[in-house]
Amino acid sequence: MICETTIRYRADISAGALKVPETRVIADLLLRGVDEQEWKRALISDNVLQTRNSATAIRLARLIKARLALMDAELWKMIYEGTGVVAVHAALAAAIKHSLLLGDFLDLVVREQYHLFNPALSNRLWDDYLSDLPRT
Repeated sequence: MICETTIRYRADISAGALKVPETRVIADLLLRGVDEQEWKRALISDNVLQTRNSATAIRLARLIKARLALMDAELWKMIYEGTGVVAVHAALAAAIKHSLLLGDFLDLVVREQYHLFNPALSNRLWDDYLSDLPRT
């Protein structure tokens, strides 16, 4: 019998939090349909993400672009043009769709805390959730 292992979670969630201001910038580039040359110029020469070095800009842009690529242009527009709250919610939706780890945490842990009427979430909940994940 062959045992097939499926990788459920990706490790890149820790690379970027929501990064709403940076996500607005990437959404704008995607909405404008910039080509690869314009993309690199914006990230490296123009430093539109305001990072300390180009490697960080490229890594962060790759993460945000991967999140946004799962959504349509309407959501990109909500991020770019929306109020702060709308942009945060839209960026969160993209992050959840991109990361099953985040989605499962919200579904399992945050939902339970909501049902317990806990007024705040502790950082320990995330740590406990990660330590309780099965190892493959």
